[in-house]
Formats: sequence, structure tokens, C-alpha cells
Amino acid sequence: MVAFMVPPPISSVYTAAEASSAWAWSAAHGTIQTAILHNEVNELIYFIKFLYSFVLPPGLFVVLLLGLTVWLWRRNRRPALTLLGVTFLLYLSMTPLVGDLLIGGLERQYDKPELLQGDVIVVLGGGASSGNPDIDGEGNMYGPAANRLLTAVRLHRQTGLPVLFSGGRVFADSGNEADIAKRQLMGLGVPESDILAENRSLNTEQNAVNTAALMKSHGLSHPILVTSAFHMPRAMIRFKDSGLAPLAYPTDFIASREILLYPAKFTPSPGAVNTAGTALKEYLGLLAARF
Repeated sequence: MVAFMVPPPISSVYTAAEASSAWAWSAAHGTIQTAILHNEVNELIYFIKFLYSFVLPPGLFVVLLLGLTVWLWRRNRRPALTLLGVTFLLYLSMTPLVGDLLIGGLERQYDKPELLQGDVIVVLGGGASSGNPDIDGEGNMYGPAANRLLTAVRLHRQTGLPVLFSGGRVFADSGNEADIAKRQLMGLGVPESDILAENRSLNTEQNAVNTAALMKSHGLSHPILVTSAFHMPRAMIRFKDSGLAPLAYPTDFIASREILLYPAKFTPSPGAVNTAGTALKEYLGLLAARF
């Protein structure tokens, strides 16, 4: 006769501590697997972003120019080398690293003041659209202008000072910046009596001249100047040339203070092209303002 042994109950084999340890190991193992899967998904996302940067413009143009360079190299090396140099410079201007370095040199020239001293908050426009819907009307501020506007509202709540917004209708199909800003300021809770709108200026120089005149007519003389950090160096020169001594309050920062290196910093992107172009425009404007 064959005898079969019945295994003892689990509770008699494992102590409570051992069971708890086994459960903890199983939970930890599941957590590790989840983390590995999460990292793999993230790596895939970054790989797709990397691929897009060379399949879509502007990176696509770099690939096409490199192909043209190889084709020329087989026929005439001198123009091929020239095209290679141009392509490399074009590529650099498309990378976030170069864009951040260029714009950061402008943004770090003025820090946020510790003490607010002034009698009016002056905000410079940065573009607006017309005809499209808004909560309480038509027309919207572009990103930089909206950031400046929000900073002005927060400063108004902190200080109680009036807000002067300067900016006109730059192009036939754009919105009048000061008029849109006035409506949005009121929508954000700033009393109409605390809003001054200068709606004729088309550039920074006119911003300064027209703002100085409007301030003088209202008995104001100490502006707290709010504009994008990259725009502040040129704006300060223009406002000082107009006889004012503004307190700089930069906002709308683009580049992080700490610049880290990772693959995406070296891949072409439309945003980086815009950042580099904005920075180069400001450096050119600074040169013109000083001479």
C-alpha cells in the first residue's frame, strides 16, 4: 500500500514574519517591474521626439542640406565645404542649447528688484491678434505680452499702483495691444480708473517716448518697467533716452538659470529657431540703440 503525505497548511510552514517578508518582496518586485516599464515608455517618447526633430522642419532642412553637401563633394569639394559650414551654422541656430545661451545673456542682465519704488507700473506690449474670441470681447495678447500683463496685475494687487500699458496696432491684421490689454486688465479685476492705455506705439522707441508724455500729463515720474527679460536691456536704454529712470522688473523668462546638457538640447526645433532669432534681434536692437 502506498502512503501519501498530506502537506501541512501554509500557516504551519510559514511564520507570520516570513509571510510578511514574502509579500513585501512580491510588492517590491512588482514596483521594480512597473518602474522599468515606465522608463522604457519614457525612452520611447524621447526617441520619437528625437526622430521628429530631423523628420520635420527645421531639422529636415539640415538633413537635406547634408545630402546636398555629399552630392556636391563628389563633384567639387570647395563649394561642398562651404555648404557644409553654412549647414553647420544653420544647425547650431536651430538647437535649444544655442538659443538658451543667446537669450540667457540678455535675460540675466537685470534681476527682480527687492524693493518696489515707483508711482506707476508700465507694461510694454508684445503683440496681439484681432477678431478671435476672448472671454469678454475679441482679440488676444500673444504669449510674451500676456505674461507681462499677468505680472502687472500681480504687481498692482501688491502695490495698488496704476497700470500703464503701451502698445498699438503694429500690422493691419493685428490687434491694438493697449485696447485689448485694458479690457483684459479690467476682466482681471483692475479698476478702469487705475488703467492708462497708450495705444499708438509701434516699437520700443515709440513706447518710451509716448509713455513719457502720457506719464507727464498725469503727474507720474517713477515707472516700474515690466517687459520680457530678454527685452529689458533695450527697453531700459530707450526709456532712459526719453528722460525717465525706470525700475526694471523683468518677466517672461525663456531660459532656465541652470542650463543642463542632454540629447534634446542638440536637436533642431522650431522653438529654438524662434528663441535664437529673438535674441539676435535684441542684440541688433541694442547695437542700434547705443549708436
